[in-house]
Order: sequence, then C-alpha cells, then structure tokens
Amino acid sequence: FIISMTLEAIKYDPQQARLEILNQLLLPHQTVYEQINSVEDAWHAIRDMKVRGAPAIAIVGTLSVAQRLRQMGAELTDTSSLSDAVARSFDYLRTSRPTAVNIAEAAQRFKGRATALRDSGLDTLACKERLLQEMEAILAEDVACNRAIGDHGADHILARVVAGEEGVPPVVTILTHCNTGSLATAGYGTALGVVRSLFRNGRLGHVYCTETRPYNQGARLTAYELVHEKIPATLICDSSVSLLMGRGKVSAVVVGADRIVSNGDTANKIGTYQVAIAARHHGIPFYVAAPMSTVDFGLESGRDIVIEERSSEEMCYVGGVRVAAEGIGCWNPAFDVTPAELITGGIVTEKGVFSPGELPRPVT
Repeated sequence: FIISMTLEAIKYDPQQARLEILNQLLLPHQTVYEQINSVEDAWHAIRDMKVRGAPAIAIVGTLSVAQRLRQMGAELTDTSSLSDAVARSFDYLRTSRPTAVNIAEAAQRFKGRATALRDSGLDTLACKERLLQEMEAILAEDVACNRAIGDHGADHILARVVAGEEGVPPVVTILTHCNTGSLATAGYGTALGVVRSLFRNGRLGHVYCTETRPYNQGARLTAYELVHEKIPATLICDSSVSLLMGRGKVSAVVVGADRIVSNGDTANKIGTYQVAIAARHHGIPFYVAAPMSTVDFGLESGRDIVIEERSSEEMCYVGGVRVAAEGIGCWNPAFDVTPAELITGGIVTEKGVFSPGELPRPVT
C-alpha cells in the first residue's frame, strides 16, 4: 500500500505497467492506494466499489487491459491473439457492474480498434503499441472532457439566474447527490466539475450535498472533496431535500449519470429520482452532467436499463455495526431512473447542454 493525501483516484505509470486506485471504501478516514496487478484485480475493485463512478470504472478497466498487454510476451504470437486478449478482458470487465454504460462503451471502442488493427496488415508489435497509446490516453481525455462539462454547465446555470444587485454578478447555490468529482473520474468531475467551475469563477454561493444512503458516497466522498478544496458546503440527509428546496435554498440541482438512454431517461445513484421530483415541484432546474460516453443510444427508454441490486448488508450495517432489526427483509437497488421530463435544466456534456430528447447522435 502507498499512503497519499491527494484526491487523485487513479494512478498509472505506463513504463512500469503500474496501476493504483484510491480505495474509496476507506475514505474519509484513510487515504490508501492499492495496486491493481491484473484484469481480475480490476474486476473485484469495481465490483466491491473500491473504485466507483461510471467514468472511473471505465478508466480502471481500460488501464487494467493496457497493463495486461504490457505484461504479455510470448503469448502474443500474432495480431489475432492480441485482438482476442483485448476482447476477453473487456467482456469479463463488463460483468463487474451492469448499470454503468461507460465500461461497455470502452469495451466496444477498444475491441473495435483491436479488430481494425488486426486486419490492418501491421505487425503485432506495432498493433500493440497503437492500442496502448490510445488506451493510456484515457486519463488525459477524461480530465479534458470533465473541464468542458464543468464550464458548459456553469455557463448554462448562470444564464438562467436573475442578475444580482447592480454591478454585482449573481451567485448560485447548488444541490448535488452522490459523488461525481475527482474520486469518480480521472479528475475534476462531472456534476461536481460544474460546482468547481462555478467556484473557480467566483459564482458559487454554496453547495449542498446529500449523504446518499446506503453507501454514503455524499457524506464520505463528496464532503471529503469539498472540505479538501475549501468549497463552501453543507451535508444534508437525503430526506431533507424537499425542506431545503421549500425554503428557497437551492438555485439548481446537478447530478451525474451512470447511463443515459435515447429518450433522455437517466439512471443514476438511488435517490436521484425523488430529488428530481422535488425539484420539479419547486420549479428548480434539474441538470444531469455526464460525458457523451455515458449515453447509450442502443436503448430507447429507461425501462430497458438493467438496475443492479446489491447486498442487504450495505443497508443493515454501518461501520460493521448492525443498525437494522434482525430478520427484516431488504431491497437494495443501487440505481433508479429519472424520466427525461424531469430533467428540466438539461443534460450537460462536453459538447454542450442539450434537452433530453436532443442529444447529438454519433456520426456513423
């Protein structure tokens, strides 16, 4: 283990084929990096939620495949064995958590690239190096994407806010749910990236983050990031959202996404749906912030999204201490689906802000 006080969730050294993740199960009490030595290690880290957040899951999965390719020697006899190794690794990683789409998008991208290189006429070493170059660029790509999301979202929110006193630019108060910051991405964040952009430009008055039961990603992770960066923030119970909105404390809601489908329906951390309902009732714009890689145009509506269900222990125990009555049944879906009509602010991507039904489709 390597101990560090940074909020960098993923570290990768291509020369040493060394991949490390910040074990988020131990935050905020310990900041501990664990080494990932194989695709199997990555699968378990994702499944156990040592690493979480749709972009980070895809990044760790992809870099574990890059690590695997760097470790392979005589096994790579030709370009077909290279393509097969990439396909087997990504097919396995996709089974770790089914709801987040980014790992599936990464699988499709790099399996397709490996197949194209296999048929290109290049030798095995050249194909391997080209694949590695693209895979290992994923960290920098994600940070650039997140910064664009942050700036687009901040500009759009401010455009909806009535100007402040004469000569004084308006400031806004944001509510967010779950964790969508540096710990869920390669850095900066999606919904929390919007918060960072507002703060950087002096336009953030305050941010409220929900505790996000039952895994407490808001209390453990988002609060940790906000305190670390000295962003003015308050933690609230999930059940306090409506009261806060009713008291006029929220200018806009910004959340992340694990999967957005063709009609704009969005799967995100459990509890998002009820926040969207409360925002609609109070006339507060509700935004989803996510990269285009989170959009799954292969699914028509939220009814088609597979919702992961997790162990009852996550509900019944806190810090290893049982808090629920013995013998009670539990239902623990990890995500819910917010209907497109409740996403009243828009979907913020690296390409701009779009209404849910107008997301730009990829050029084929």
